[in-house]
Amino acid sequence: MLVNSQKDVLENVIPSWKSEDLTFKFDARFELESGEFLPGFELNYSTYGTYNAKKNNVVWVCHALTGDAKVFNWWGQIFGENKLFNPENHFIICVNVLGSCYGSTGPLSINPKNGKYYLHDFPAISMRDIVATFEILRKHLQISEIHTCIGGSLGGQQALEWAVSCPDLIKNLILMATNARTSPWGIALNETQRMAICADQTWKFSNENAGIEGMKVARTMALLSYRSYETYNETQKDDINALGNYKAASYQKYQGQKFGNRFNAFSYWALTLILDSHNVGRNRISLENALSLVKANTLIMSISTDILFPVVEQQFLKNHIPNAKLILLESLFGHDGFLIESEKIEVAIRDFLR
Repeated sequence: MLVNSQKDVLENVIPSWKSEDLTFKFDARFELESGEFLPGFELNYSTYGTYNAKKNNVVWVCHALTGDAKVFNWWGQIFGENKLFNPENHFIICVNVLGSCYGSTGPLSINPKNGKYYLHDFPAISMRDIVATFEILRKHLQISEIHTCIGGSLGGQQALEWAVSCPDLIKNLILMATNARTSPWGIALNETQRMAICADQTWKFSNENAGIEGMKVARTMALLSYRSYETYNETQKDDINALGNYKAASYQKYQGQKFGNRFNAFSYWALTLILDSHNVGRNRISLENALSLVKANTLIMSISTDILFPVVEQQFLKNHIPNAKLILLESLFGHDGFLIESEKIEVAIRDFLR
């Protein structure tokens, strides 16, 4: 049973141009890939623009690890008025994933079994579970075709899993700084971050603020993989005579505190497990076979200095997705280049969609 506070007719569910903090409620048992289940779930999502009469102008954005549904806030260089993806021409939708702390069901949601926060009891969510919730919402919104599905990093993983599982749905697929399967290197980085959270003595308590200090450390670990040697050498290099009060040290502390002010350790834990679970080849014979199922026109973008999702992973995608195009973006900013190199990204996408 689908429940929404708004009417089920699409033009009433989604108003014109901009509507943020919408809530979709699925009021039925939701089976997870792990064998566990949620008794129901909520998805927080945002829409921009108007779904046209031909129903062929949907741009579905998949956010990265700690992103949210308000894509204009974090990808405003290419989404917005007079931008590449303009709400005057496109119907843009972005959905906050399960596990997050930005409005969708996650560890800070109430467990109906006991009326308390899930916290440590929140079940493990997989990438396929995320895509399954997107499918439920898509059908509820009566979207029959996605003109363009776009995402970077974990967002790219979502978009790819969707294109594999529903080959006829997506017309154009844009994947940035992502892969077909989370690597042992990536899983090791995620586990190391979870170890940092566990080392926080408050993590053992059933308290919504537990593990925050450990999460700050985890985030600074992650930041090293989001950037690169070249990034830090260029942006955090000290004067030749410096002795103490180093820029790089201050920068790490600042970033840890900044993240601690906006995020939650339980959600960070859940999201890193989702990242670990990504594997389009699971129960599909092989990675190569799974990628061969993609029918969308596919653009893949690599960041030259990405050490988290290195170029070899996008080359693998290009080699096994039929007729895919691969572009290498030269960037100083490592993995985060997919959020920063907006001018280069815009040129590449405009050329691709043309």
